This record gives sequence, C-alpha cells and structure tokens, in this order.
Amino acid sequence: MARWKALPDDLDPQIGEFTGQLRRLVDQGGLSVAALADRTGYSKTSWERYLNGRLLAPKGAIVALAEVTGTSPVHLTTMWELAERAWSRAEMRHDRTMEQLRITQARAVLGDFGGARAEASGGVRTARAGTGTGTAGAPPVIPPQPTAGEGDARDAGPPRPVTDEPRAGRRRLLLFLAGAVAAVVVIGGVLLLTGRGGGGEKPDAVRSPAPSATSAADLPPGVRCVGSGCTGKDAEAMGCGGDLVTTARTAAVGAATLEVRYSRTCGTAWGRITGAVPGDQVRVTAGGTEQRGDTAAGDTFAYTPMVAVGGAGEAEACVTLAAGRTGCTK
Repeated sequence: MARWKALPDDLDPQIGEFTGQLRRLVDQGGLSVAALADRTGYSKTSWERYLNGRLLAPKGAIVALAEVTGTSPVHLTTMWELAERAWSRAEMRHDRTMEQLRITQARAVLGDFGGARAEASGGVRTARAGTGTGTAGAPPVIPPQPTAGEGDARDAGPPRPVTDEPRAGRRRLLLFLAGAVAAVVVIGGVLLLTGRGGGGEKPDAVRSPAPSATSAADLPPGVRCVGSGCTGKDAEAMGCGGDLVTTARTAAVGAATLEVRYSRTCGTAWGRITGAVPGDQVRVTAGGTEQRGDTAAGDTFAYTPMVAVGGAGEAEACVTLAAGRTGCTK
C-alpha cells in the first residue's frame, strides 16, 4: 500500500512538484509524520495537510524540515517561493469565480422580484377598471328618484356601488411584496453566513485568521487555554500551535533561526529556535513576563512556554548560543 495519497487533480503543477519534493525528503530521512511533527515543532495534523497538497507549508516549516533532514534550505526555499506564488494565483481565480457567482445570484433574485411585482400591479389596475360605472359590460347605476320631503337626500347625490375588489387586490399586492422582501432578506443572510455565497472551501493557507478568543467558551475545539491562562504552558499541548500559529518576528543568529511564534486565537506568543545545538538557550519576554527554553541533547530546535500578549508585536525573543553569541528579534 502506498504511503502517500494521490495529490488532488486540480492542484497547480508548481505546487504538486513542491509537495513531491517534501515527500521525498521525508522518505529519505526515514521519518514518520509523528516524528516529523515532534522534531520540527509543527503539529502532525499540519504536516499531513502539507504533504497531501491541502495546505501550503509556511516558510518556517520548510526551514525546519531542511534542518531535520540535513538538507540545504536554499533550494527548498526557492521552490517554496514559486509554489507560494502559484497558490496566490489560484486563490485569486477562486475569488473571481465566487464574486461572479454572487453577482449572478443577486441578479436572478432581483429579476424574479421585479417581474412578479409588475404582474401584481397589472392585476390591481384590471380590478379597479372593472368596478367603474358606465364602462362596457357593467350595468349603469340608476340613482333613486327623490320624493317629497326628501330634500336632504337630494343634496347627498346618487349612491356609489360598494365593492371589495380594489381592497382585496391591494391586500394581495402587499402580501406578495412582504413575501418577496422576506425572501431577499433570507438569501442575503445565507450569503453573509457562508461568507462566499457559492460554496467551496477556501484553501487553509489563505484563510483569514480567527478572531481572538476571550473565554474558554469561545475557543475552537482542541484549544485548552487563552490569554493569561496559557502563560507558562506548552503551546502544542494546549492546542495553540499548528494552523493557529504564525511567525510574528524572525532573526538569524549564527547558524540558528530565531522566531517569535504568535497565536491570535490563544492570545499568546513564545520563542523558538531552529538549527540549534545542545546548550543553546532561547527566551521570550512580553509585558515584564519571561519564559525560557533549552535545547535537549540531540535536538536541533527548542521553544519556550507561552506568554500572554495583546498583539503579535508585544513579544521579543532572544537566544544565547552555546558558543557565547547572543541575539534578539527586532
């Protein structure tokens, strides 16, 4: 049985070539997806998406993979840049298709509404014309002749025939218009709730970030803390890593890459270093709070526990290499 699933048929060739290169590196390194997640700091779920063409891996994950497999990151980074451009082009085509679909749906709704309204208005005019006096097909109304002593009645003029047809027509028109407006409101609500109006899932790599959670009840499934409740805890163990994390700042210190990792959903940040050697120390500070992390023997990466932040720019990561060199993110 093949280890990897077939890539989607509609995947851009540039992205397919890049994904195939990632698979070859993982195979050559004899790594399982779980081991890859453990050694790069990116979750198993994220790597499954990267390696199956469902999500474009971030640049940080590519650099970490190169470090783990002993590959030069230069060529791999070049391939990633080409794949990232192809992904952006595919997203633009998707957006244009969804926009055209929304316009077509809106025109169809408004066209049906306008035609039905004109038909209803024509029915009301016909009903009113049929109730007039002296028109063809309608018997003339003969006023009663006044008798002696009926002077007051003579001033009142001839009585008018009573009919409910105009009122009934107006009621039908009002009911129809109310129903049509309600239908437009419902369709508009559906378009707003679905966000794109035409179905189809947007690629994960370009999805808009989730709004910051304010309490445990607001958190997505798998996320176990938020804000100050995450301080001092492991990001992966608390569900704040994977697809919920971005790199807010980065810096090269010697052969190592230093990053500030930020999770808007959890309201936290932490420091991470890749390309490290045993003895390198990384720390993160935000609002007077500091957390530290050290590399274990044999590891090439390390990351700190989390600190609570109000935004990506509040945290700073620093590293002290075993060789004595220091550096921080800017």
